[in-house]
Amino acid sequence: MAGKEGLRSLEWKRTGRGTAERTTSLLACLCECRDGCLHSVGSSLVAKLKIVFKELGEIVSFLFCIEFWIMAVLWNFSLLVSYVRLFINWMPQAKRVPQKASAKTARRPVCVVTGATSGLGAAAARALSREGFTVVLVGRSSHLLSKMAAEIQHDNLNASLKAFQVDVSSFQSILEFKNSLHEWLLESKMHLSIQLLINNAGILATSSRLSAEGYDQMMATNYIGIVLLTKLLLPLLRNSPVPSRIVNVSSFTHLNACTTQCDKDTVTGKKFLGMKHYPYARIYEYSKLCVLLFTYELHRQLQVEKCTSVSVNAADPGAVKSKIMRELPTSLSYAAFSFLNLLGLLSLPERGVNSILDAALASPDTSGLYFFGGNGRNIASSLISHNEELASQLWATSTEIFVSAEIAAESSSNSKLERGMTICG
Repeated sequence: MAGKEGLRSLEWKRTGRGTAERTTSLLACLCECRDGCLHSVGSSLVAKLKIVFKELGEIVSFLFCIEFWIMAVLWNFSLLVSYVRLFINWMPQAKRVPQKASAKTARRPVCVVTGATSGLGAAAARALSREGFTVVLVGRSSHLLSKMAAEIQHDNLNASLKAFQVDVSSFQSILEFKNSLHEWLLESKMHLSIQLLINNAGILATSSRLSAEGYDQMMATNYIGIVLLTKLLLPLLRNSPVPSRIVNVSSFTHLNACTTQCDKDTVTGKKFLGMKHYPYARIYEYSKLCVLLFTYELHRQLQVEKCTSVSVNAADPGAVKSKIMRELPTSLSYAAFSFLNLLGLLSLPERGVNSILDAALASPDTSGLYFFGGNGRNIASSLISHNEELASQLWATSTEIFVSAEIAAESSSNSKLERGMTICG
């Protein structure tokens, strides 16, 4: 008996010691988990605080910048002025003309939309696909282009779409697109023409950046890209068996543009690159004024040539909730959109696109107009945008930029060809 009791006692001690060790081990693990959790929570909190302080720093930086107040005060004032003009001096409404397949080609009309991956461009592409166009989507991101094409196809099973990845701030990219579009039309056995070009792509850059050609990226995207693409695709527009059209998207912010110089350094934005503070609001305004000057001058040039088969209009979608302000601090963008929404001046892309559709689908004889407010309404843009002398100067500078870009592209192509021949030799 004594032996058994001794064994039990020994086992109890061993079991008790094992339990104590396991308990101690468990407590140590819990402590480690607690410390790990606290460390994780602390790290997460620090990371969030860093983001908050960074955002606050950006907000303070913007609030002390004159460009922000130009946007906050003058742009809103210009928007109000545009609506006042709309309700006082608006022009007769231009009715939309339904689009049908050409009787001569038995094909759908072809439309090219730039900046088609989001916002107004995406809304325009979606609406025009429903109007019976074969829509060519143009954008910088192949992923977003594929996504948008899939969304449009899901909403409209009869949609006819083609996507091309293009950087509209780069002449080389635009030139490659023109060649690819030409090849696609031939391979698809379609008529070698397009019926509608919508120059919608645009950015509001808050910091100075260079395009591939060394120009200010905002000017290159918002204006120079429009000129280069239009000039390269104009032969396809002229070749259309039915009336064709160009729509250039501008903005009410052009009313504030105070830069009236049209020399090459100003138009390419090189003039602004050396400034201590990048005047992004002023450059944006100027780019939109240039769009209008170019639009009206192109209209006059086509009239002089008696080219009645190609027309050109400008469209102003107003204030639209899109990604145009993505480079501003999120809280400031939210505050701006909330304020405009409170005043009833903010539109979603699906509504804001109406002025673009009005400009695109108006009767073939409608040209040289500035569409604003939807429902086929158009108003007069600023007086300076109708200055023919200024427009003529801008046209000459833009043509010089285009010719220079063509020469540079041809030189680059010849150099590549020579290198290829040297390697083969």
